[in-house]
Amino acid sequence: MPAFGEDLAAEVGRRYGAPVEMMQLKHGIFDDASISVIASDTVREIARLAGRSLDIRRFRPNVVVRLLRSVPFQEDEWLGGVLSFGKKDDDDDDAPTIAVTMRDVRCSMVNLDPDTATPAPEVLKAVVRVHQNTAGIYGTVTRIGQLAVGQTIFLRAATEKKERGTS
Repeated sequence: MPAFGEDLAAEVGRRYGAPVEMMQLKHGIFDDASISVIASDTVREIARLAGRSLDIRRFRPNVVVRLLRSVPFQEDEWLGGVLSFGKKDDDDDDAPTIAVTMRDVRCSMVNLDPDTATPAPEVLKAVVRVHQNTAGIYGTVTRIGQLAVGQTIFLRAATEKKERGTS
């Protein structure tokens, strides 16, 4: 049977006892970058679409942000940009920064309750259905430093050019 054909999905669903959706994961089930960032609004929207309350730990983020504009999946707009924590000018030597490298492709781990491991496949199905199987972003640390709860985060978008003085 073809790996992504309907016959295989029907057979797996019959054996599992519930309908399944076949999907191809690009990189397996492992994280693709050193830092995962997700907005609380994104998790709230996924919870609404999945019809259940979700603990943010399902998404295993390193950083959770509360947005000024309450727009789910706003993290996509950050691709190619730089997040600066606590300082607007990312040239400040003590401002930790993250280069936003890619959208966070989700796996079946988001289906598992972090306390009980009870599965809820409707969570990943919601992410696949409404946002191409992504939620949040991955990034690479470009400057280390201290993060704190309530700290302001600034975004320098990929399209912004930094002006630098010349001597």
